[in-house]
Amino acid sequence: MRTDPFLRQVAADLLSRFGDDLKDVGVVLTNKRPIVFLRKHLAELVGKPLWSPSFFTVQEFLRQSATVPEASPLAQFFILHRLHNTLLREEGRPEETPDEFYPLAEIILSDFAQLDYDLVAPEEVYAELRDIALLQQRFPHLSVDQQRFMRQFWESFSLGKQTAIQQKFLQLWGRLPTLYQRFKAELALQKLTTTAGIYRALAEGRADNPGFIDAYKQVAFVGFNALNQCEVKLFTQWQETQRARFYFDADNYYLDDDLQEAGLFLRKNILQYGLKNTLGEFPVTLASKTNRIELISTSGKVAQAKLLSKLLADRPAERGTPTNTAIILADESLLVPVLQSLPDGFDFNVTMGYPLTQSTLFGFIDGWLSVQQQLAANQGRYVHHLDVEAILSHPLSGILPEERDVLQQTINANEWLEVPVAELLLKSGSYPYFFVPRSGGEGLLQALHILLDGVLDYRQNSHSLRHIEAVLILAVKKALNLLQDGLMHYPELSMPFLCALIRKALKGISAPIEGEPLKGVQIMGLLESRCLDFEEVYIIGANEGKLPNITAAPTFIPDSIRRVHGLPVLENQDALSAYLFYRLLQHPQHISVVYNTVVDDSNNGEVSRFVRQLAFESRFTFQYRSQQQPIKTIPASPSLTLSKTGAVWHKLSRYLDDTNPDCPKLSASALTTYLQSPLLFFLKYIAGIKEPPKLTEEFEMNRLGSVVHQVMQDVYEQLKMNDDMITAQRIRQKISLLPQICLQALSKELYGEANRIRMPNSMQRILLKVAEEYAAVFLHYDAAQIAPLRIVELENERDYSVAFPIAVQGEPQTVKLYGIIDRVDEVNGKMRIVDYKTGRDEVKFNGLDALFAPASAKSNKAMIQTLFYTYVYEQVTGSRGVEPNLYIARKLRTEGTLFYTSGRGSRLVAEGAALEDIKSQFVTFLRQTLEELFNPDVPFRHNPDAVLYPNDPYREFLNQLQPLSDDET
Repeated sequence: MRTDPFLRQVAADLLSRFGDDLKDVGVVLTNKRPIVFLRKHLAELVGKPLWSPSFFTVQEFLRQSATVPEASPLAQFFILHRLHNTLLREEGRPEETPDEFYPLAEIILSDFAQLDYDLVAPEEVYAELRDIALLQQRFPHLSVDQQRFMRQFWESFSLGKQTAIQQKFLQLWGRLPTLYQRFKAELALQKLTTTAGIYRALAEGRADNPGFIDAYKQVAFVGFNALNQCEVKLFTQWQETQRARFYFDADNYYLDDDLQEAGLFLRKNILQYGLKNTLGEFPVTLASKTNRIELISTSGKVAQAKLLSKLLADRPAERGTPTNTAIILADESLLVPVLQSLPDGFDFNVTMGYPLTQSTLFGFIDGWLSVQQQLAANQGRYVHHLDVEAILSHPLSGILPEERDVLQQTINANEWLEVPVAELLLKSGSYPYFFVPRSGGEGLLQALHILLDGVLDYRQNSHSLRHIEAVLILAVKKALNLLQDGLMHYPELSMPFLCALIRKALKGISAPIEGEPLKGVQIMGLLESRCLDFEEVYIIGANEGKLPNITAAPTFIPDSIRRVHGLPVLENQDALSAYLFYRLLQHPQHISVVYNTVVDDSNNGEVSRFVRQLAFESRFTFQYRSQQQPIKTIPASPSLTLSKTGAVWHKLSRYLDDTNPDCPKLSASALTTYLQSPLLFFLKYIAGIKEPPKLTEEFEMNRLGSVVHQVMQDVYEQLKMNDDMITAQRIRQKISLLPQICLQALSKELYGEANRIRMPNSMQRILLKVAEEYAAVFLHYDAAQIAPLRIVELENERDYSVAFPIAVQGEPQTVKLYGIIDRVDEVNGKMRIVDYKTGRDEVKFNGLDALFAPASAKSNKAMIQTLFYTYVYEQVTGSRGVEPNLYIARKLRTEGTLFYTSGRGSRLVAEGAALEDIKSQFVTFLRQTLEELFNPDVPFRHNPDAVLYPNDPYREFLNQLQPLSDDET
């Protein structure tokens, strides 16, 4: 049974074989991380100064065979685009723009690379078959299974059932062999190559420097598993010439079992390709291990990282140093939460690097790119207010608080959903030209360089620049320089495509996180763990779908064709993940596996099937735990009461000071607010806490109501101007003009000007359409049921106010009441108060007891307000018998405008004596309510039955306020 870590065994074997000649040996590993550990083991074992062997990753090693540089991904794309358009012209088809071709190019280049890695002839893969009968004739070398796979694929393209998409696919499929050959030729002409091209050229004997391996006495290939056909051919040749030896890291547990997918590639390497393991027989470790595996389920993705902090903090001292501890991120998106969750005092080293996409810098750059796309789309006229607000509050913007507040207030005051660029000329900040439109690739990239310089200067001057941020800025600048070289020949690219290219170029950037590689907890992805052994392993994010990752790379080579030619398929990805998982378990004494049980769009809530399989077939002991998220309930606060004393009473009593010309008046809205909740009345009218200014693109009923009120005001003002006696015919004539009247009303509502809006946006068009329908309902009703009518007064023509007598602690007092009435008209000699409603109000009431009671779900706020207006109007004008009418858009056609109650099939309309009785009882109710409001012995408290809407800005106050001390009150 092997006890030493794999790399220590490799180091010992290399020293025993080569000794002082180790300097002439090349050591090739799968990635950079194991090189550090292998050097460490060599130093520990030799115990004296020794020349080190040459270390390489496999790409670095094979790159020695080429003398020309590799083309960048962007250069490859532009070459491929030009060649593809040439082929389209030859076929008589229209050319494709770079942004149209880019998604296809990524897939095509990936497929071309795969063909090179696996030495597959493009003309065979992309053969343009039209008849299944030609299979054996064209491909006599294919096995029966391969023939079956080919037949499966081409049967879906039988001429009788080809769709337009299939036809397009066949056209692309047909030109790909030629495109491949021309792409290779163009690279050679420009003295460029690709990584896959280097592999293929070396394997096929066409390399610039095929004898580069002769510079080494021998080359040791360490820890390889899945090999492409180029590597297979080269490795077997070098083994036959005794230029190479191989160190495989495996266990007989999965190597000798043909059903174990973890050993799939190693079985091929050893049994099929004949590669020999220098370390001899493989150990039998996993089969005999009875260690405990701690399997922990959590409730949430980030909860996995938060749990890690506790697991590390609670680890027993006997487990050794943190250097022997590894955190393996099966879900690599957990890197930032993990870094933020590490307990204090822990050293750590991250092999993955800090991704730019998860930094504030990327958010700032991405915000600027979004702004540039908007400006390009609207000819540089405006920026959406949400994007402006996001930049104003961004930590890298550096805008002075004074300038930010002024700009935010200006946006709110003007209710700009789309902020004019002229208002966005900044005077401070890391990049004052943030909202200046740019054009062209060169202009865009130069501006982005200036933005990065500004961020760097701002962070340095504010002493807040972190090393990792500086490294990211430098890496971004390098990527932009490469991008600029590629864009030199494409000056006319569209802004969306340019921004997409920049984002694509930046998404792969990461910055190394400083730390001592051989000190502290090692944090890495599953791939980075190859060859490395630890005493203690924590696997985070071990969910099915992440371990293994079931996402297949996009390709134009279908699965059946891939199987025919031995190209990688999804099962290969599973086998590689299985190997990485099983080899992680060979050495450690303590293993914890954490997964997320919450089911959402990106997670099925199940632990990886590898874990289930291990629990079923191995001798490991599983300890199942479930993380219990602490649920903290907010204790119910005692009923909040505010005494009417001190400053509270002083402000409230101003309503009673009728000798003061500035004495505040009590409106119908204030009354219904008090009925809804006395505490809410205090917040609004005594404490003076106003609703925060906000901009919204949502369809808001209060804004709709304001527009409809303005429309009705404008319609009847225009009708009254000619003659205050209005006929049904005149009303119907106005209905046809509603679209223009509504547009002007919305413009007045938003900007105070009738003709400011000329081209309403999409949300405004929706609001206008609904406003037209509601106004049409009101006008149709007036024309059919009410006209002829005479307009007495309209809103804002007169301020109706009256002194209302009440008793306060036995002393007579008066309260000034006032109301703004939508419309007063006269119909058949009867005066009417008309109140327009666009919400869910009703003209039905559930009896007087419910009507004249504190607000609840059964109360009728609209009726109370209309009765209030009626009372004030009658007192001011001396009129009697005035009839209150509620014009409720949703109910007008079916229920009319008069108050009514119903029960057992009958409908009782409140008119005549019944209405006068309601009005009389309303006065009594009004007096009782006001005497309670101004009674200093009755404190303000919240009505628990009050209806509060989810978006009510006062909801937070009413739910969370705590009792105040007398001093605070």
